[in-house]
Amino acid sequence: RHSPDPLESWNRDVFAFNDSVDVHVLKPLAEGYVKVTPDPVRTGVRNFFGNISDVWTSVNLFLQGRFKDGAASTMRVMVNSTLGLGGLIDLSTPMRLDRYREDLGQTLGVWGMPSGPYLVWPIMGPSTVRDSASIVGDTYFSATTLFDGAREDNLVRLLNGVSTRAAYLSATDLVDQVALDKYAFTRDAYLQRRQSLIDEGQSSHNEDAEED
Repeated sequence: RHSPDPLESWNRDVFAFNDSVDVHVLKPLAEGYVKVTPDPVRTGVRNFFGNISDVWTSVNLFLQGRFKDGAASTMRVMVNSTLGLGGLIDLSTPMRLDRYREDLGQTLGVWGMPSGPYLVWPIMGPSTVRDSASIVGDTYFSATTLFDGAREDNLVRLLNGVSTRAAYLSATDLVDQVALDKYAFTRDAYLQRRQSLIDEGQSSHNEDAEED
């Protein structure tokens, strides 16, 4: 059986670099953000970025042949973008228009492309060769497309990164406490999670095909 992590030596070095950046920069920023920013504002920021990512999710749902889910996700974007004031307020979830999280890596997996070796990218973190295809799409379908100029782009990326990191403060604290090998724990959790999402997507794709 082939190892899912033939580049482990390189990956561990990059993981250590990312962990250092997180400990000294991202985590303190996230903790400060939580302290000084009221909860309704943080929720609005998460909703805004989530609404942008829902656009890319909708595209991938259609590419996976999950037309019913794609239509629901598109409706979610439309409701939150209009009645939800540009996505700041999530009105769709109470309306049972649930959020899916799909990207190009999952779409390629649903269509049978193998994951390839596990990779850890600087700053961006865990991935695989297949999932790295998502980087271009995720970047293009992001809030940075709404702003002009490198300075604005970088500020938006920073806010999104800090907001995301703030949402996982308690989870990462738990990992620090329970994981003897944080690298291996993160790798295994990432690969298992990605496979479960692809299996779910394949199942939903087959269900839609049977309905058609």
